[in-house]
Formats: sequence, C-alpha cells, structure tokens
Amino acid sequence: MGGVTDLDAARTFMATTARLLERRRFAHLFDDGSPELVLGALAAHRNPDGGFGMVDPDVRTATSQPSALRYSLDVLAELPPSEEARALAMGAFDWLQTVTAADGSVSFVLPTATDGPHAPWFDPGDTSPSLLMTAQLAAAGHRLELDHPWLGPATAYCWGHVAELDPSEAYTFAFVVDLLDVVPDRARADAAIDVLADRVPADGRIVVTEGVEGEELDPLDVAPWPEHAGARLFDDAVLERAVAARAEGQRDDGGWDFTWLRWNEAGTCESRGLVTLNAVKALRAYGRL
Repeated sequence: MGGVTDLDAARTFMATTARLLERRRFAHLFDDGSPELVLGALAAHRNPDGGFGMVDPDVRTATSQPSALRYSLDVLAELPPSEEARALAMGAFDWLQTVTAADGSVSFVLPTATDGPHAPWFDPGDTSPSLLMTAQLAAAGHRLELDHPWLGPATAYCWGHVAELDPSEAYTFAFVVDLLDVVPDRARADAAIDVLADRVPADGRIVVTEGVEGEELDPLDVAPWPEHAGARLFDDAVLERAVAARAEGQRDDGGWDFTWLRWNEAGTCESRGLVTLNAVKALRAYGRL
C-alpha cells in the first residue's frame, strides 16, 4: 500500500480478521473505545488459578501458560491504572510464582500445554529455564510497577545472563532489551545497552537463526517507541528506514503480516491481528500517523 499508513484500512482489517480482544484494544487506542471493555475481554481468558490461557495464538490451550500471561500483561500496560487491572496482574503473578524454579526462572511452556494444539516451537516436554520467557514477564511486571515478590528473583536471574546475550538468539535478545528498558537499576541497564549495541548488525535486522526462511526482527521489534532503551542500539538512519519499511508493510487488505511459521489457520488470523495492532502502535509512536 506504499509508505502512507491507511488507518481506516487497518481498522477494517481488525474488524474482519482480528479476535475480539485485539478489536477492543484497537478501539481503545485509536477510537476512544472503553478500557473497561478491553479489561472485560481480557478477563474472559483468566483461569481460576489466577493465570491466563487461550491468549497466545500459538499455544491453543485453556490451561494457564507463561506466554498467555505475557500477552495479557501487554494488554494491561495499555490501560489506565485501576484496581481491577491491578488485581488481575497480581493474581497472575501469584500463579506464576507456583510454576517458577528456585533460581527465579520460568519455562518457555508448561507440560499442561499438551492438552491442546500448539506450534512446533512450543515443546511441553522441555521444562528447562527460559531466559526469553523470564525476561519478558519480568519486563511486563516492572512496566506495570507491580510490587510482587516474583519480580526480584526473576530479574536477578535475567541479570545473570545479560553479559552472554547475543542477537543470534533474536527473540531472547529483544525481550532482554525490553527488560533493560524498565529495570530500576538504570545505570546498570544503560551500561548493558552500550555493550549490546556493539553486537547488533549494522543494518539493524536480526535474523532468527532457528526460524523459517526470511524470519527476522527489525529495529521496531526491539524498540517499539522512540524513548525505549532499545532505540539506542540503532543509528538514527537505521531507525528511520525501519519506520518507513513498517509503513510500507501494510498489505492490500489493510493489515500487516508476520515472518514466523504459519502452522494453524486460525492462529494466522489472530497473529496478524496482533502484529497489525503493534504496527500501528509503533507507527504512531514514531510520528507516522
């Protein structure tokens, strides 16, 4: 569709393709929609144990899963503070603490995911510590400014692995950088960002080495808004090109697409709704709407 973002086309795409939760989010962020309706749509995914299920398009199980919680916390970060939102978040971290290892880490997926379809990269039999998952959950907790006992040990676990971080582990790299954007120890975080900047490819594109052909992250996946700490990893010209490319990525149907494996038709539609919402959010943050 060229380099000019068509917000009306994106709105139509969301209405025809995205699930209810993302439609409510889009309405709240771009059309003055009710945050209470977003919260209601999200709360429908909450389980009695306090966790969330059926939120990650690639883990299609109703059981509570770390990745479902990560998406849920992203939603809460978009909403104005409220007692209901805080209660959902704190209850979810109470659940998370019950599935966390002694070293503060969380597995990428829990064995309970075997009860439903899931993408091939989610292996319910692998309960090893996941820096990727632990970092993104810790980042979300800090961004919500939660005072929860889970955050301290989890953040310490992530700090223990920052020095060895490399862009070849693309998603882990992006989520650890996101954690560095919000950790309270700003001096330590800034120093870590300076070190990581030397490891990023000059063109800013981070290839997912274990993904499918063409799967990669671009600078806006690492720095979704200009003030994000991840923006310091890229030259201004690289960021400008990434913003232009994101705008040009809008498809004829009004939505954006993703580069990872398409394994499920319903999940493809849900994921496109998510990436379209994130694309429009990033373009607005960078002044392109």
